[in-house]
Amino acid sequence: MKKLFFATMLLLALLLGTSFIESSMAKSVFCDRKCKARCKKAGVMDRCLTYCGICCSKCKCVPSGTYGNKHQCPCYRDMRNSKGKPKCP
Repeated sequence: MKKLFFATMLLLALLLGTSFIESSMAKSVFCDRKCKARCKKAGVMDRCLTYCGICCSKCKCVPSGTYGNKHQCPCYRDMRNSKGKPKCP
């Protein structure tokens, strides 16, 4: 009985883990593509991509263009760093 329970739990964990990985990868591809477009003219590209990725993963959106248009994504617009300045590029 314990072996059956253990096997069932292992199978369930495997199925849940696989679905989580697929959704994480899809979100990552979305954010990577959007952030590359947003940061293509940035002076410090790696910093822009890092913060854009953080904001995208939390807000699930990135404003269009390379600057401005933050009204398209209020969550992205309203995120602040510890000093009260805008966090998202």
